[in-house]
Formats: sequence, C-alpha cells, structure tokens
Amino acid sequence: MVELRDARGRPLRDLRISVTDRCNMRCRYCMPREVFGSDFAFLSKVDILTYEEIDRLASLFISLGVEKIRLSGGEPLLRKDLHELISMLALREVEIAMTTNGVLLPRYAPALSAAGLDRVTVSLDALDEATFATITDSGHTVAAVLAGIEAAESVGLGPIKINAVVKKGVNEDEILDLVERFSTRDIATRFIEYMDVGPTNGWAMEDVVPADEIRTLLADLKPLPSQYQGEVAKRYRLPQGGEVGLITSVTEPFCGDCTRARLSADGHLYTCLFASQGLDLLTPMREGATDDDLLALIESCWMARDDRYSEIRAEASPSRTRVEMSYIGG
Repeated sequence: MVELRDARGRPLRDLRISVTDRCNMRCRYCMPREVFGSDFAFLSKVDILTYEEIDRLASLFISLGVEKIRLSGGEPLLRKDLHELISMLALREVEIAMTTNGVLLPRYAPALSAAGLDRVTVSLDALDEATFATITDSGHTVAAVLAGIEAAESVGLGPIKINAVVKKGVNEDEILDLVERFSTRDIATRFIEYMDVGPTNGWAMEDVVPADEIRTLLADLKPLPSQYQGEVAKRYRLPQGGEVGLITSVTEPFCGDCTRARLSADGHLYTCLFASQGLDLLTPMREGATDDDLLALIESCWMARDDRYSEIRAEASPSRTRVEMSYIGG
C-alpha cells in the first residue's frame, strides 16, 4: 500500500467519527443553551449515517492507513445500541476509543467493553459541583461522571484519560484538584486550552489559560516522549507519580504533525477541527457509489489537505465560518 499523505506530507492515521450531534449537556464552550435550545434543529434520523454505512466508510479509511478510530458526538452514548457499531468495527484491525461525558457509562460500559471498545476518555472540567454546573448547564453532577469513570475502570476500558477544558475565570482553580484526584491512579488528566471551535462559544484570547501557566502551576514536570506521530497531548510525569497532558492548540500549535480526519454524523469528511466545510460522502454512497469511487473521493480530499488553522489563527478573518464542535466531534 502506498502511504497516503496530504499537501504538507502528513499521513492519515486517525479517524474521529461523530455518531450523533445531540448531547445531554450544554457546556458553554461547545453547545451553549441559548443556541442549542429546545427549538434547535438537530439532524434527523434519516440524515445520519447508519451503523452499516459507518462501518463501510471505516473500512475504507483503514485501507488508507487509519490505525485508530475514536467515536464521539455530541454525546456518543445517546446513539441507540452503540455497542452494535463497536462490534462491527472490532472485527477490523484498528484501535477503538470513545470520548464521552461519562454520565451514561454505568448503564452501558459492560456492553461496550464486551463489544470490543478498547478505552474511553471522559470529559470532566471541574470537581466542584457548583463550577461543574456552571460549565455544563445540564442538571448532571460530578458524582455521576465519577460513577461513570468507576464503571469504565471496572470493565477494563482503560487506560482512561480525563479531558478538562480550562477557561480563565471559570475553572483554572480546578487544575490542582483534578491532578490530585487522578494522579495516584492509572488515569491521565489532560488540560485543553480553550479553543475557538465553531462560531457560538464566544471565544476570546483573553479567556485562554496558556499551557505555560499550567506547567508553572504544576511545577517540576518531566517531559515524556511522544508515543506515536500525531499525538495531540504533550505528556509529562508528575513529581508525585502519575501523568498529565497538555493540549496546546492555541499557544503551541501542532498542525505540522496532525494525522487526523473527522467524519460527521451526517457523513461529511473534515480534515481539520476548525474547518469551514466538509466533503459529503453520504450522498454518493446512497446514490450507489462503489468502494473505489469513495476511496477516490477520500484520497483526493486528503491529498489536497493544507489545513494549519492554529498556526495562522492570528491571520484568519474574524468572519471565517467554522463548523461546530458538537457536530464534528471534539
């Protein structure tokens, strides 16, 4: 197989698949309630990829070099019978992970593990219930997320990672508490710089807590080597043991090593988290496109890929449209 590379020489290694655009939380940085309220027009069932269609496309991406698939949303566990999709994907030579807010894991973790899911990443931006409530605006609790983490651990869905988006004036005082909570376990907390994903989260540079500030706060971090090309998090060993990661898209962009493609719930291929538009694969597939036809579309799209938004953020037009994170998957 000839390795597929984009216009900047980056291979295709990772595929993120959004299985739904719906979520049971309304996090301010992703799906603010004033935009995604009761009258918001989410995708209809007929407009989203079936599990058979996802599996077919996944097999094509794997043939082009994809080694890791991550299921996301929205909240992926809102998609009915998700374990059925995982059991299909598990028949292929690929690592399968999932990002979730965790509250439904106590109900579904056993079936997910039995179906072949390898591991989960859980979003948890605060341990303080009041701060968590302010961020998620959902009625769910920290206790529910922690129960989800325990459920995932109990069925072997690890090593588990915790993702925490850090926003200045909101939850930067949660960093040390999160590290203390998880550093003594085989759980790595990853702190994510608040990003300008989508047009509705009110992002401003002054709301970003730079990675350098987090490194200074944690102190005496020992850098760890990358585990593979395209690894997003900068990894560190904590003085007391355990691991922490920093995802630094804003202040220390990593576009040059990005090996990730994204497939939205309605079958559009995106080559960047900050993309303005995607390539429709669902329509040609439903109109009878062969695997070779679809492969040609995917190959052409990836080979033309020249994305490096985070490197040129300061130069980007303020009016530039960007797809919502809840639609494309974080």
